[in-house]
Amino acid sequence: MPLINNRGRAPHKLIFMPVKLRLQRHGKKGKPFYWIVAADSRSKRDGRFLEKLGTYNPNTNPAQIELNIDNAVQWLEKGAQPTDTTRTILSHEGVLLKKHLAGGVKKGALTEEQAEEKFQAWVTEKQAKIDAKKSDLQKAKDAEVAKALAAEKAANEARIAAAAPVVEEATEDTVEETAEASNEEE
Repeated sequence: MPLINNRGRAPHKLIFMPVKLRLQRHGKKGKPFYWIVAADSRSKRDGRFLEKLGTYNPNTNPAQIELNIDNAVQWLEKGAQPTDTTRTILSHEGVLLKKHLAGGVKKGALTEEQAEEKFQAWVTEKQAKIDAKKSDLQKAKDAEVAKALAAEKAANEARIAAAAPVVEEATEDTVEETAEASNEEE
Protein backbone atom coordinates (compact mmCIF):
# COMPACT_ATOMS: atom_id res chain seq x y z
CA MET A 1 0.00 0.00 0.00
CA PRO A 2 1.60 3.30 -1.05
CA LEU A 3 1.90 6.23 1.29
CA ILE A 4 -0.86 8.82 0.82
CA ASN A 5 0.53 12.21 -0.07
CA ASN A 6 -0.86 15.37 1.39
CA ARG A 7 -1.70 17.82 -1.44
CA GLY A 8 0.65 16.22 -3.88
CA ARG A 9 3.76 16.52 -1.71
CA ALA A 10 6.38 13.79 -1.52
CA PRO A 11 5.95 11.43 1.41
CA HIS A 12 7.97 12.26 4.49
CA LYS A 13 11.12 10.30 5.11
CA LEU A 14 11.36 8.37 8.29
CA ILE A 15 13.61 10.19 10.75
CA PHE A 16 15.94 8.02 12.71
CA MET A 17 17.37 9.24 15.98
CA PRO A 18 21.10 9.29 15.28
CA VAL A 19 23.02 8.31 18.39
CA LYS A 20 26.66 9.19 18.95
CA LEU A 21 29.06 8.01 21.59
CA ARG A 22 30.95 11.15 22.58
CA LEU A 23 32.71 13.03 25.34
CA GLN A 24 30.87 15.45 27.59
CA ARG A 25 33.19 17.98 29.21
CA HIS A 26 33.20 18.64 32.94
CA GLY A 27 35.84 20.02 35.30
CA LYS A 28 37.48 23.40 35.81
CA LYS A 29 39.08 25.58 33.20
CA GLY A 30 42.41 24.02 32.29
CA LYS A 31 41.54 20.78 34.16
CA PRO A 32 39.20 18.88 31.85
CA PHE A 33 37.31 15.80 32.97
CA TYR A 34 35.03 13.98 30.57
CA TRP A 35 32.02 11.69 30.74
CA ILE A 36 31.68 9.18 27.94
CA VAL A 37 27.99 9.25 26.97
CA ALA A 38 25.56 7.98 24.37
CA ALA A 39 23.68 11.06 23.14
CA ASP A 40 21.48 12.24 20.32
CA SER A 41 23.81 13.88 17.80
CA ARG A 42 21.49 16.90 17.59
CA SER A 43 21.82 17.71 21.29
CA LYS A 44 24.45 20.08 22.64
CA ARG A 45 27.90 18.79 23.57
CA ASP A 46 27.26 19.11 27.29
CA GLY A 47 23.49 18.74 26.99
CA ARG A 48 21.07 15.85 27.25
CA PHE A 49 22.35 12.32 26.93
CA LEU A 50 20.76 8.89 26.79
CA GLU A 51 23.21 6.97 28.97
CA LYS A 52 26.48 7.61 30.78
CA LEU A 53 28.96 4.89 29.82
CA GLY A 54 32.03 5.96 31.78
CA THR A 55 34.60 8.64 32.56
CA TYR A 56 37.89 9.84 31.08
CA ASN A 57 40.46 11.88 33.02
CA PRO A 58 43.33 13.10 30.81
CA ASN A 59 45.00 15.03 33.66
CA THR A 60 46.85 11.99 34.99
CA ASN A 61 49.70 10.08 33.40
CA PRO A 62 48.62 7.59 32.11
CA ALA A 63 45.07 8.86 31.63
CA GLN A 64 42.40 7.23 33.81
CA ILE A 65 39.52 5.62 31.94
CA GLU A 66 36.55 3.92 33.58
CA LEU A 67 34.10 2.40 31.12
CA ASN A 68 31.12 0.05 31.16
CA ILE A 69 32.28 -2.16 28.30
CA ASP A 70 29.11 -4.22 27.91
CA ASN A 71 26.84 -1.17 27.58
CA ALA A 72 29.23 0.44 25.10
CA VAL A 73 29.18 -2.74 22.98
CA GLN A 74 25.37 -2.75 23.06
CA TRP A 75 25.22 0.84 21.80
CA LEU A 76 27.70 0.07 19.02
CA GLU A 77 25.66 -2.96 17.96
CA LYS A 78 22.53 -0.78 17.84
CA GLY A 79 24.31 1.52 15.39
CA ALA A 80 25.69 4.32 17.56
CA GLN A 81 28.64 6.08 15.96
CA PRO A 82 31.59 7.09 18.18
CA THR A 83 33.43 10.36 17.61
CA ASP A 84 37.12 10.15 16.74
CA THR A 85 38.42 10.65 20.28
CA THR A 86 35.81 8.33 21.74
CA ARG A 87 36.66 5.69 19.15
CA THR A 88 40.30 5.86 20.28
CA ILE A 89 39.27 5.48 23.93
CA LEU A 90 36.94 2.58 23.10
CA SER A 91 39.69 0.88 21.14
CA HIS A 92 42.15 1.43 24.00
CA GLU A 93 39.73 -0.21 26.44
CA GLY A 94 38.92 -3.13 24.14
CA VAL A 95 35.29 -2.30 23.34
CA LEU A 96 35.84 -2.52 19.59
CA LEU A 97 37.61 -5.87 20.03
CA LYS A 98 34.73 -7.20 22.10
CA LYS A 99 32.24 -6.05 19.44
CA HIS A 100 34.34 -7.77 16.80
CA LEU A 101 34.42 -10.99 18.82
CA ALA A 102 30.65 -10.77 19.39
CA GLY A 103 30.21 -10.56 15.61
CA GLY A 104 32.30 -13.72 15.28
CA VAL A 105 30.08 -15.47 17.80
CA LYS A 106 26.95 -14.45 15.86
CA LYS A 107 28.46 -15.83 12.65
CA GLY A 108 29.42 -19.07 14.38
CA ALA A 109 33.18 -18.70 13.96
CA LEU A 110 33.71 -18.71 17.74
CA THR A 111 31.90 -19.91 20.79
CA GLU A 112 30.98 -17.49 23.57
CA GLU A 113 33.63 -19.04 25.85
CA GLN A 114 36.38 -18.72 23.22
CA ALA A 115 35.49 -15.09 22.61
CA GLU A 116 35.53 -14.29 26.33
CA GLU A 117 38.84 -16.13 26.73
CA LYS A 118 40.44 -14.11 23.91
CA PHE A 119 39.10 -10.89 25.34
CA GLN A 120 40.40 -11.66 28.85
CA ALA A 121 43.85 -12.57 27.43
CA TRP A 122 43.94 -9.23 25.63
CA VAL A 123 42.87 -7.38 28.79
CA THR A 124 45.60 -8.98 30.91
CA GLU A 125 48.24 -8.18 28.27
CA LYS A 126 47.03 -4.58 28.07
CA GLN A 127 47.05 -4.23 31.86
CA ALA A 128 50.63 -5.54 31.97
CA LYS A 129 51.68 -2.84 29.49
CA ILE A 130 49.95 -0.13 31.55
CA ASP A 131 51.59 -1.36 34.76
CA ALA A 132 55.01 -1.39 33.04
CA LYS A 133 54.49 2.20 31.90
CA LYS A 134 53.46 3.26 35.41
CA SER A 135 56.54 1.60 36.93
CA ASP A 136 58.83 3.23 34.33
CA LEU A 137 57.32 6.64 35.10
CA GLN A 138 57.77 6.05 38.83
CA LYS A 139 61.41 4.99 38.33
CA ALA A 140 62.10 8.11 36.26
CA LYS A 141 60.45 10.27 38.91
CA ASP A 142 62.48 8.61 41.71
CA ALA A 143 65.73 9.07 39.74
CA GLU A 144 64.91 12.74 39.18
CA VAL A 145 64.22 13.25 42.90
CA ALA A 146 67.50 11.49 43.81
CA LYS A 147 69.41 13.65 41.33
CA ALA A 148 67.86 16.83 42.75
CA LEU A 149 68.69 15.71 46.29
CA ALA A 150 72.32 15.01 45.34
CA ALA A 151 72.60 18.43 43.68
CA GLU A 152 71.13 20.09 46.76
CA LYS A 153 73.59 18.26 49.03
CA ALA A 154 76.50 19.35 46.83
CA ALA A 155 75.30 22.96 46.89
CA ASN A 156 74.93 22.88 50.69
CA GLU A 157 78.43 21.42 51.14
CA ALA A 158 79.91 24.06 48.84
CA ARG A 159 78.09 26.79 50.77
CA ILE A 160 79.36 25.39 54.10
CA ALA A 161 82.92 25.06 52.74
CA ALA A 162 82.88 28.66 51.51
CA ALA A 163 81.59 29.94 54.86
CA ALA A 164 84.01 27.88 57.02
CA PRO A 165 87.26 29.92 56.39
CA VAL A 166 85.44 33.16 57.08
CA VAL A 167 84.30 31.81 60.43
CA GLU A 168 87.82 30.60 61.33
CA GLU A 169 89.40 33.97 60.45
CA ALA A 170 86.76 35.73 62.45
CA THR A 171 87.40 33.52 65.47
CA GLU A 172 91.19 34.11 65.27
CA ASP A 173 90.67 37.87 65.05
CA THR A 174 88.31 37.87 67.99
CA VAL A 175 90.72 35.77 70.04
CA GLU A 176 93.53 38.28 69.32
CA GLU A 177 91.26 41.22 70.10
CA THR A 178 90.16 39.69 73.38
CA ALA A 179 93.76 38.95 74.28
CA GLU A 180 94.75 42.59 73.55
CA ALA A 181 91.77 43.88 75.47
CA SER A 182 92.65 41.79 78.47
CA ASN A 183 96.30 42.97 78.30
CA GLU A 184 95.20 46.62 78.28
CA GLU A 185 92.96 46.10 81.28
CA GLU A 186 95.82 44.78 83.34
